[in-house]
Amino acid sequence: MGKIALVMNMVSKKKYSKMVEKQTKNSPIIKDCLKAFLIGGAICSLGQVVMNIYMSLELEKKEAQTLTSVTLVFLGVLLTAFHLYEKIAKHGGAGTLIPITGFANAVSSPAIEFKSEGFILGVGAKMFTIAGPVIVYGTVASVIYGVIYYITTLF
Repeated sequence: MGKIALVMNMVSKKKYSKMVEKQTKNSPIIKDCLKAFLIGGAICSLGQVVMNIYMSLELEKKEAQTLTSVTLVFLGVLLTAFHLYEKIAKHGGAGTLIPITGFANAVSSPAIEFKSEGFILGVGAKMFTIAGPVIVYGTVASVIYGVIYYITTLF
């Protein structure tokens, strides 16, 4: 019998809930939100700086936007590979999840972690464990949105 089952048998559910509540730390929500805002804002500001650099090289706006996305994905993967993105995410929380760098981290992190299992069963199979549902949801949502948009433009 596991420790939790043993505790549950010895202690009533109410007492156990009180014990858990006593041991659980409250999250400083204002501080966490501020850190997420600042770090997420810093990532987005970096993206704007990168785009401005590309625009100063006399690239068209679409090209600069595409290269900015590619650069941010590359930086996200690079920081993940050196285990720096997780340190930033520890403080930035959702601020590191929202930008495209968070998506790059979600795809590359499992791939890096399971690379020892080979390219097919490791990298290939595990790469989309986190990001896969997001891709599927985004694809399905965009199809539904497209159908609704098409129907509304008929009238």
